[in-house]
Amino acid sequence: MRKTDKKIENNIRISLTQVCEQALKEIDGFLWLTHTVNYSKFPESLQILCAFDTDESIEKLVSSSGDVKMNALIKQELARIDIKLKNINNHVSYALEAKTKLH
Repeated sequence: MRKTDKKIENNIRISLTQVCEQALKEIDGFLWLTHTVNYSKFPESLQILCAFDTDESIEKLVSSSGDVKMNALIKQELARIDIKLKNINNHVSYALEAKTKLH
């Protein structure tokens, strides 16, 4: 990893930690989030996974447009560190904790 990649990685981690802390307070069933990225294809390769405790929690989030709010929050936090994503929906996914697997 190049020095600039390490700096970007650290900034992403800090920004997503802010999102995680807010989501833990405001979103029922939210457990944690993580990300993966291939810096040779950055920012297009950035993927953020939000883990939940049950399918019902995810369904409730989506039915109340909470996923739209969560995606907007993620996009906003990333924009603060000059990471601009064209369509945040292509970069964020929601899954059960037991089923989450990063490649």
